[in-house]
Amino acid sequence: MPRFAANLSMMFTEHAFLDRFAAAADAGFTAVEFLFPYEHPPEAIAERLTRHGLTQALFNLPPGDFAAGERGLAALPERFEEVKAGVETALRYAEATGVKRLHLMAGLADAADPQAKAAYRRAVIHVAERLGETGLDLVLEPINARNMPGYFLNDFGAAAVLIRDLDLPNLKLQFDLYHCQILHGDVTTRLRALMPIVGHVQTASVPDRHEPGTGEMDDAFLFAELDRLGYDGFVGCEYIPAAGTVAGLGWFAPYRGARA
Repeated sequence: MPRFAANLSMMFTEHAFLDRFAAAADAGFTAVEFLFPYEHPPEAIAERLTRHGLTQALFNLPPGDFAAGERGLAALPERFEEVKAGVETALRYAEATGVKRLHLMAGLADAADPQAKAAYRRAVIHVAERLGETGLDLVLEPINARNMPGYFLNDFGAAAVLIRDLDLPNLKLQFDLYHCQILHGDVTTRLRALMPIVGHVQTASVPDRHEPGTGEMDDAFLFAELDRLGYDGFVGCEYIPAAGTVAGLGWFAPYRGARA
């Protein structure tokens, strides 16, 4: 049975951020993820996780100035020193929360630009090797252009080629079912082909990014397929509730109680 992690950047936003941990636990989740923890001290995040018996499944490394529209720094040649500093910041939060995997956002850049390609490769190698020193995985996520226009890593095939080419033991793919459907379709076949390099899965309905089971994909089939493929990681619920988080959790009832 899949183990779902509530994404606290999108779910339970009826509450202040640090109160969302309790809300997720009360709803039956045993794990959480979110985009970024950096507005709060690592000790505050750790205390909420411990108090509510939650596992931290994932968060992103620092993305640059997110509020100003930056979406990562890895593919930006002039920002490598910030990438390096961001790893050290993220590691403090990783140590406090016990998370086992971090996501590196690529940034807004032309995917065909040789300088951007070289910068991204350099950043991925540095971050993966630095995280590997502490036993953590690095995951890379292709993101569709509708939600994030201009994002550098916008192709699952390109991500897989890079991961396999670098052949770093802790470098893996973040397979978001929602992004895959929008970018390529044929989600099940891609999931089967790429499962050996998958380190994290996320879900949302297509096209509106609401609760699983409310869009064009057969989400229950895909969750069962994850079991058939032997995936034992977390499935992050990176969706926007259509009408209140708790009101939309009917889809979660069959999976409630799966332990992290």
